[in-house]
Amino acid sequence: MGLSAHIEQSAPIPLAADIVCKGGELLALVGPSGSGKSTLLRCLAGLHRPTSGHVVCGEETWFDPRRGIDLPPQQRRVGFVFQHYALFPHLTALANVMLALADVPANERARRARHWLARANLEGFDHRRPDELSGGQQQRVALARALAREPRVLLLDEPFSAVDRVTRRKLLNQLIDLRRSLAIPIVLVTHDLEEATLLADRMTVLHRGRTLQTATPEEMLARPASALVARLTDQPNLFVGKVVYQSRATDTTVIDWLGHSLSATYHADFTPGEAVCWVIPEAGVVLVREHQLERENTLYALVSERLAWRGHATVTARVGKQREAALTFAIGASVAMRRSIVPGAVVALQLQKSAIRLLPADAAAGAPATVDRVDSCYPRSLPGEPTAPRARRSSE
Repeated sequence: MGLSAHIEQSAPIPLAADIVCKGGELLALVGPSGSGKSTLLRCLAGLHRPTSGHVVCGEETWFDPRRGIDLPPQQRRVGFVFQHYALFPHLTALANVMLALADVPANERARRARHWLARANLEGFDHRRPDELSGGQQQRVALARALAREPRVLLLDEPFSAVDRVTRRKLLNQLIDLRRSLAIPIVLVTHDLEEATLLADRMTVLHRGRTLQTATPEEMLARPASALVARLTDQPNLFVGKVVYQSRATDTTVIDWLGHSLSATYHADFTPGEAVCWVIPEAGVVLVREHQLERENTLYALVSERLAWRGHATVTARVGKQREAALTFAIGASVAMRRSIVPGAVVALQLQKSAIRLLPADAAAGAPATVDRVDSCYPRSLPGEPTAPRARRSSE
């Protein structure tokens, strides 16, 4: 049983969005504030009526104004966890969960409510009121209440935003364990991309109420549909270059970036001389040793920042002199220490050809006009360093 929806309206928040979530799948809705994520959830739940579109769960239509269908929330069997939980402060945890069991015989409600509190790891908290619970415990009561309805769809509206980072990590792990037993569509609204990547089977990126791309987290990071999607998913390695050579025979498109020739997988949509955006995931930037400089797409960079966390290091290294010409990559913290990868160090980096994604030019990623001036604005290597070899052009 899956969920599909097309939602359109012009006000109060413009929407033209498509949602598809399969049974047993978790779909994360991501995008900036005001992009319509929470409004979409309310449309799915029947708490907000859009101008047009449809909402279908399994074989049942919940909303279709052309056919005069608009089921109220109680008939849609949706479990909804709100951002601030919406627990009744004067009721105990048990009583809050029992509210979702109005259609269950009275003598069964307490037993069923305790079952769902136990599933949420809240045994022994039955008689505590919300102000006697931590933020994480309140969140779990809200989740138990949502699941007690045995919903056909579970909607989560930034459920971890009101708790600290340590508690959030614990709640994420609990949700990961719990969702294995749920065969229903789960739609999660989040502003936290790490959260979405950890939990989601697929992500939908929204901007100004419109669906820009839906893909697995891995696909989204490796192959964003546009420069805008790359920015909205916080990809650091997004730049502007210029196509200088195309070869279908060798499956290669060569671009000029800061005076360096970079080889990417052949892209038929671009022509020599055309400005393009290009993006590469952090995993596509590889630290190499100086004896490996003959490798394709290898260049020097000056380390400007190193952040270490739990055995991993995220390194930012600048190519040329402009601050925005900085590549970010990740390595093990022990490797960074052993090779003295610290601010001020010069490193050799290889940009993997297969990882470079070419996209239509987007002025917001860098003015295309600067592409024609890269040779005069940036040195081909760092002062005092040997010039990294330029990629050889293949002929067809």
